[in-house]
Amino acid sequence: MPVDTTNPSSEPCALSPDPCRLRIGSRGSKLALWQAHHIADRLRAAGHEVTIEIIRTLGDAMQHVPFAQAGDAGRDSKGMFTKEIEEALLAGRIDLAVHSLKDLPTELTAPFAIAVIPERVDPRDAFVSVRHESFAALPQGARIGTSSLRRQAQLRAERPDVQCLEFRGNVDTRLRKLVEGQVDAIILASAGLERLGLTEYRRECFSPLVLCPAAGQGALAIEVRANDERTLAVLAFLNHEPTRYAVTAERAALAVLGGGCQVPIGIYCFPAEEGYSVAAAVAAPDGSEVLRLAMDRQSGDPVALGSRIAERLLELGAQRLLEMAAPSASATGSVAAP
Repeated sequence: MPVDTTNPSSEPCALSPDPCRLRIGSRGSKLALWQAHHIADRLRAAGHEVTIEIIRTLGDAMQHVPFAQAGDAGRDSKGMFTKEIEEALLAGRIDLAVHSLKDLPTELTAPFAIAVIPERVDPRDAFVSVRHESFAALPQGARIGTSSLRRQAQLRAERPDVQCLEFRGNVDTRLRKLVEGQVDAIILASAGLERLGLTEYRRECFSPLVLCPAAGQGALAIEVRANDERTLAVLAFLNHEPTRYAVTAERAALAVLGGGCQVPIGIYCFPAEEGYSVAAAVAAPDGSEVLRLAMDRQSGDPVALGSRIAERLLELGAQRLLEMAAPSASATGSVAAP
């Protein structure tokens, strides 16, 4: 019987590779380590010996620098969190890396491949506040901490009065700054809060029709050397095919649109009763205009679906809004993380 790759809880059957030693590379944040340990536990349960190596990336070392200035370091904002890990992978110091999928570039360079994508958890963005019960309940001119232009633009479309401030650092750092009163609210991925058990101040999750998630949000990706057939075979049971289909379509659309971290694009594809449904949004950086797209009953090749999503958004005028984003990305305020 073949391995069930559509069920994330399925374990390798008798045809699976023999137990082996695996080394996982991970960033050192609590969330990154939770993700690495989660995958390590799954692999150990399958009979493999697993160790974890913590690798410090440029993004970790430059938490005081706004994302929009990442280019000053000679690296795009996504590569800030992956380059050092990929160097360790290429050198053979590690066998696999566990990433938040939304941190990965839409196209990996030739030596690397995404081996598997486990089942996605809640992809929505969460409104987090100590004093305010909802985004709508924020007072006039409230300060919101978020480093994401995607979030800033869509929030401003709903509430032009709010102030969005650059707010970097790990989840604990951002929550501490919130509790200290540096801002009235912060926006975080609900998945990260769930994984860390830090949901005390999560007041609501935004509908994707209001705040459309980033491509791949809520999903993990396991990166390997593309020619490492044994590791690819060992990891196969972790793959969740409906999730992989959905995020492949999202990332394909983002690639066509030329998107990275600092673009106001949200794309969410999800299984529905008939095929897959899609919600997407492209916004002007100041929130003055948002183009929204909804598509139902989608099927076929996921990359082709991603191209259809991007083409529809471009037909609606997305290119004009994306061109506005580049000069405005550095216009946000900054609350530096230690």
